[in-house]
Amino acid sequence: MKQRLTALILLCALLTGCAAAGKGEQPLTATVLAMDTVMTLTLYPGEGDGGQAAMDGLRQTLEQLDAALTAGEGGEAAALNAAGGEWTAVPRSGALLAQTLELARLTGGALDPTAYTAVKAWGFADGNYTVPNREELDALKAAIDYTRVELSEDGAQARLAPGQQLDFGATAKGWAGDLLRQQLEQGRIVSALLDLGQSSIAAVGTKPDGSPWRIAVQDPAGDSGDYVGILELSGRSMGTSGSYQRYFEQDGVRYCHIIDQATASPAQSGLAGVTVVADSCLLCDGLSTALFVMGLEDGVRFWRENSSLGFDVIFITDAGEIFVTSGLKDSFSLADGEEREVQVLE
Repeated sequence: MKQRLTALILLCALLTGCAAAGKGEQPLTATVLAMDTVMTLTLYPGEGDGGQAAMDGLRQTLEQLDAALTAGEGGEAAALNAAGGEWTAVPRSGALLAQTLELARLTGGALDPTAYTAVKAWGFADGNYTVPNREELDALKAAIDYTRVELSEDGAQARLAPGQQLDFGATAKGWAGDLLRQQLEQGRIVSALLDLGQSSIAAVGTKPDGSPWRIAVQDPAGDSGDYVGILELSGRSMGTSGSYQRYFEQDGVRYCHIIDQATASPAQSGLAGVTVVADSCLLCDGLSTALFVMGLEDGVRFWRENSSLGFDVIFITDAGEIFVTSGLKDSFSLADGEEREVQVLE
């Protein structure tokens, strides 16, 4: 068995170059460990002295969210999981829970925060990997049902059905990205890139020279650091889910961390990676997980039937095929040396 952690490769030096050169602006960067991942924050504060204050504000917000959202000791998710079906205060995570449950409804449960019992049973929570037997899987499936989660009208309290557990792993980083971007915009920072780790990225505006941010998209079949293409972002967000990000192998079978609620098992949808681009980082985060579970055919159907959400997708199949929805046809390009066909979905 082995575990492998990879994320989108943010090639700031290689792809963005020194964007501020010629403008007299230098980036302000910080690395933050939060939500079990390394986050890299890059700001171009421009004229004035507000850059460090803005960065300090981002750090403080991440620290608060990290403490509140964790399913580990001390977090609101942990308190919910330990409450035995009783109402529990969720002052910091109630709004996130509401949005996560709405995404679960929109995706027909392909995204389901109550899959945490299965996440733990397979060992993805603590690294003690195991393959549950059929009886165990049947019991796990019975506990996965987002519709049984209750949230008070004011969003300040929530409760789970007995035997349920939840976590915000599929939406927490995206929610953080949206909150951090709002902070920067309120502080009049108009150029920033927030790499929230494990493939969640929020862009504030463009690079200082007005050109889009250039983000490398991981090649699911390659080594860590190999990328299949470049995606250009201006003031939008992206989120990626893939079977290569966290997995273990047993008896020649690879099991990824993304749980299919219908089987309480790692998803086997024929997709190796899904990247979603939208204004909301939370939407990108949650939909990339849901579409990965759905698979290509159902994922494309969902995109076509939910155009009002304003998102686009890059699908990469287990066979290495690349499908790009029409809104990204001019902003996604293959990496140098790649000769694969990019099929545009209309």
